[in-house]
Amino acid sequence: MRGVGYDVAALAEKLVLLLRLDRLHRIVLVGMGSLGTALARFPAFNSGSFRVVAGFDTDPSKVGRRIGSVPVHAPTRLPAVVRATEATMAILAVPAEEAAGAYAALAAAGIRSVLNFAPASLAPLPGCRIKSVDLRIPLEELSFFLDDAL
Repeated sequence: MRGVGYDVAALAEKLVLLLRLDRLHRIVLVGMGSLGTALARFPAFNSGSFRVVAGFDTDPSKVGRRIGSVPVHAPTRLPAVVRATEATMAILAVPAEEAAGAYAALAAAGIRSVLNFAPASLAPLPGCRIKSVDLRIPLEELSFFLDDAL
C-alpha cells in the first residue's frame, strides 16, 4: 500500500520459496580444468542452497583426487554418481568440442538443469534445461563505459 511499504521479511520468504532456495540443490561439475577447479572451491557453491557434490574429468591424473571437498570421477561413472548423490543440476566447463556430448550424457544421467560455460551453443534436450554463460557479454558492457571513466 502506498505510504505503508512492504513487509520485507514476508516478501523475502516468498522469493526464497519461489526460487526454490529453501532446499538443497546438489550440483555436479563436468570439466575440472581451471574454471571447474575455481568453481569447486568457490564458497557460494558449497553453502546455503547449492552444494557441489562431484566433479568429472577425462584427465587420469585428476580422477580419484579431491579438488577442495569435491571428489573427481571419470565420466563413465556419471550415471552412478548422479544417482548416488541425487544431483539434479550440473555446471559444464569443458572445451567446445566436448560440450554437446557432455550435455547429452548429463541429460541421460537424470540431470535436469545445466549451467553451460563451454564456448558452444547447445540446443535444449527434453527434460533438461540449459543456461549458457558467455563472460564476454558483461565485459563488452563494461568496456562501453571505459571512455567515461577517464
